Amino acid sequence: MKKYLVEFIGTFFLVFTIGSTVINPGAGALAPLAIGASLMVMIFAGGHVSGGHFNPAVTFAVWMRGKCATKDVLPYWIAQVAAALLAACAVGLIKMPGSAQPLALASWRPAFLVEFFFTFALCWVVLNVATSKGTSGNSFYGLAIGMTVMTGAFAVGGVSGGAFNPAVAVGISSMGLSFWSNLWVLLGGEILGSVVAALAYKVVNGSD
Repeated sequence: MKKYLVEFIGTFFLVFTIGSTVINPGAGALAPLAIGASLMVMIFAGGHVSGGHFNPAVTFAVWMRGKCATKDVLPYWIAQVAAALLAACAVGLIKMPGSAQPLALASWRPAFLVEFFFTFALCWVVLNVATSKGTSGNSFYGLAIGMTVMTGAFAVGGVSGGAFNPAVAVGISSMGLSFWSNLWVLLGGEILGSVVAALAYKVVNGSD
């Protein structure tokens, strides 16, 4: 139960930070800094308890890698998505109604590709810095993971919304930052990125 609570808390503050910094009045162009920092500090705070996934795609990749028990996968997903929905509700209480501006996709393909690329990057970094024998016991994993999300948000946030996380995708849809009709695009890219990252890790680190 402690692991699931930590996953809930970490995901809540990640999604809450996204809504608070992106929806006007927010942090403007500096929002990705706050989002990456939020993820970083929550990983440092809870990583030793739950692994600090805060992302169903990461949980799936870590499970494929063999570092997450099968019995924990569904409870992690439930905690993460529930936290995202509650965070969206909390953001709604502090922001003016209608202040969220949903991102209209010019085409589904670019959004699918960038969600795939940076979910791959995120899961790849997590697997290498937080589950690999070669980096065992390091003190930089939270920073590396948070900066991956920050980089993705700066690079392609304007293309897809920069979710890289199914729970975040649900959260930003609930807050009105993304149309619900775009959800399948985000989830599709994220799921594929997670799977390919886990497979790539096994190819590179097969003996680990």
